[in-house]
Amino acid sequence: MPALHTSLPAQVLAGLILFGLATAVRALTRNRVVRSRVRLTMVLSVLFVGVSAAIGTPDLLRPETRPIAISVSQLLLAFALIHFLILVLVNPLRADRVPDYFPTIVQDVLVFVLFGIVATLVMEEKFLTTSAVGAVVAGLALQDTLGNLVSGLAIQVEKPFHVGHWISSGGWEGEVVEITWRATKLRTRHGNQVIVPNGELAKAAIVNYSEPAAPTRIEIDVGTHYNNPPNDVKRVILDVLAREPLVLKHPAPVVHVMNFDSSSILHRARFWIEHFPMDELITDRVRTGIYYAFKREGIEIPYPIAIEYGADLAGPGPDPAAIQAVEEVLAGTDLFGLLTTEDRQALASASPLRLYGAGEAIVEQGRPGQSAFVVCQGRVRVSLDPGDVELAVLDRGAYFGEMSLLTGDPRTATVRALADCSVVEITADAFRAFVLNRPALVERIGTSIADRRAGIARARATVANVPPPESASSLISRVKRFFHL
Repeated sequence: MPALHTSLPAQVLAGLILFGLATAVRALTRNRVVRSRVRLTMVLSVLFVGVSAAIGTPDLLRPETRPIAISVSQLLLAFALIHFLILVLVNPLRADRVPDYFPTIVQDVLVFVLFGIVATLVMEEKFLTTSAVGAVVAGLALQDTLGNLVSGLAIQVEKPFHVGHWISSGGWEGEVVEITWRATKLRTRHGNQVIVPNGELAKAAIVNYSEPAAPTRIEIDVGTHYNNPPNDVKRVILDVLAREPLVLKHPAPVVHVMNFDSSSILHRARFWIEHFPMDELITDRVRTGIYYAFKREGIEIPYPIAIEYGADLAGPGPDPAAIQAVEEVLAGTDLFGLLTTEDRQALASASPLRLYGAGEAIVEQGRPGQSAFVVCQGRVRVSLDPGDVELAVLDRGAYFGEMSLLTGDPRTATVRALADCSVVEITADAFRAFVLNRPALVERIGTSIADRRAGIARARATVANVPPPESASSLISRVKRFFHL
């Protein structure tokens, strides 16, 4: 076994210089990975200096142990030097990141390969013989560990996923939080950590929800009654998707008829979201919106059935008690209270009762409309954009949207349900019949609405810049033009 052709003081000096360089790199670098891993070089340098000092003390080591100590010191210096060179040559010292083509696991492989070559040259035949026997024993004892190590190296090189990506493989799904030599750590939806051996990931198919692009397509199936035309169902579902802010507008959502099932027509809505981990939240919001929209539009989600229907599938007629309840609510308003009892009952029969879920927008500022709403149950919040400035909270018996009903103007505010609520919608077509038969009613309605709007304008002026209220004569003229009087 050859000895190094340098004196002992020179070896100690080399170890001290290496320690000093490692200390300087740790103090000056911005790379946290380099700062953490360079400590190994510092420890190995100190061990090398210690072993070299022991070799230089004649009485400290026995003659037969001195050759072993010399080989150990040489290996310590070689490993420390190789580790330090790979660390500073591969990693950026002025940036806090790990290079894409040389992740830490690849750097470690380079260090061990180069160290194996140097160790073979230093110890010659003894190292080759010992390493060959040791490799056979280690290979038999550590088959799974070595398989995971090689698989981890392949994952780092091929990069099928990165830290922060959302993946599923082998029945596990979660966000990648760390990739080590042996395993990949995932954080599941429940906040638990799952450690999946790299060997299992190498054998199983991997679904990466974060590549090649972050947006992910979601599918929702819903069945509707055969009495509901598919085009009407598609229109309602697309309107729900358009109102959901977490659904991407591009690519545009689509709805397809997928099948004619035994008790329903199956529709499938496809839409895109930005962040896959939010898929359960977004699908919940979309399904909830579809339920309430179907209720408002009279679209039925049928129960599973195992009975036969006759030819007459017409539903029951209007509920007199419900019509009477709506008429009583209308009678309590200053707008519809101007009608006779018979007219209010007829208007209640022609006006649908709409159900809205908590947080849903009943009307949105700036959107077209030709109807007014009266709160029958629950509470609604009136707000003004921009800034979502709250103007009022309306309870049972309050009405809104009267200007769109009477003039066809776009909505001037946004009204959202504070909790599940039901409102009766008075459309312009239903209201026009009473106005045409009683033209003098327009004067009374116009004066009442002008007084109400003047009070609202004064209240809104305290929170936002609003135009002055329209005069009664101007409002009455616009109502007459809208209803063709």
